[in-house]
Amino acid sequence: MDTKIAPCLWFDGNAREAAEFYAATFPYSHVDARHAAPADYPSGRAGNELTVEFAVLGMRFLGLNGGPHFTFDEAISFQVYTDDQEETDRYWNAIVDNGGKASDCGWCKDRFGLSWQITPRALMRMMTDTSNPAAAKRAMEAMMTIKKIDIATLETAWTAGAEA
Repeated sequence: MDTKIAPCLWFDGNAREAAEFYAATFPYSHVDARHAAPADYPSGRAGNELTVEFAVLGMRFLGLNGGPHFTFDEAISFQVYTDDQEETDRYWNAIVDNGGKASDCGWCKDRFGLSWQITPRALMRMMTDTSNPAAAKRAMEAMMTIKKIDIATLETAWTAGAEA
């Protein structure tokens, strides 16, 4: 790897499968290199694929086939900003429909256990609207009631007080 820092993601023997899934799902993503273990280790033998270098949306990662000792949880998630509903749907559906699981407020979990937040930029714009705190509150309250983010639902809530 030629970067100074990269997150290392611990997988249970399926780092390459995960890297290939991410590369197929997101643009600017690719699998760069795979490395065999030079010696036996607690979850494998010399020659087993130990690490996989890959990028997701241009961000570099190292996947470690460390075994079943540690698993992912929601304390770490990847927030992917989307530009429209089509892009939001495409990423959400790719994750959930391929063995993943839907959660609340735009969160979902992929089949490898990683949590993702598929977040339209419109949601961030509405929720950080300091010129109209009441509208921002309505947008956030609407977000709290849905799983996959629906921009039209949020916009309806955000603009609800404008007619008054």
